[in-house]
Amino acid sequence: MLLAHALTGFALSLSLILAIGAQNAFVLRQGLSGRHVLLVCSICSISDAVLIILGVFVVGELVSKSGNTDILEIAAVAFLVVYALTRFRAAYAGSSGLDINSPEYSESAFKVSVLTMGFTWLNPHVYLDTLLLIGGGAAGLEGEQRVAFAVGAALASFVFFFSLGFGARSISHRISEPRTWQWIDAGVGITMLLVAMGIWLG
Repeated sequence: MLLAHALTGFALSLSLILAIGAQNAFVLRQGLSGRHVLLVCSICSISDAVLIILGVFVVGELVSKSGNTDILEIAAVAFLVVYALTRFRAAYAGSSGLDINSPEYSESAFKVSVLTMGFTWLNPHVYLDTLLLIGGGAAGLEGEQRVAFAVGAALASFVFFFSLGFGARSISHRISEPRTWQWIDAGVGITMLLVAMGIWLG
């Protein structure tokens, strides 16, 4: 019975996280570069787990009723637009392909951590998914049932991010052409702007 609740939490969490977004695009690109992949995947997964626990065991409605979402949305939109512009600049300038020794891929662990935290904690959708939707999915569950549901939901996050990050790394040698990376950079930039637009208009 507990396994059923864990699988329910896993399926719900995975279905929400599969949607293409700014955070996923960033993890994918970082995975393709092969730099700080473990760090990025760990930050994303642990952050999701923390938020899922809060959503399952704390009243998620408090977030939606607070009404103090404007500042968060403005910060998120600004963050996404700035990052999108850097990707468009990279696409326009072109590159020599997947050069892991270039300065862009030699960014410090600290800078990569800050970027990852930004894509995670400045993303309003992550609060909707983890605190409200997943938290709401645990409604009616008690005790060990609620724990199993939370474990399953958090596990889905770990499985997804580590698969995305290290899966991308395993095929990095196949996408080393300069033109391919220009398309990737442009695609990531467009994704960032679309997410920013959705947040702003939403």
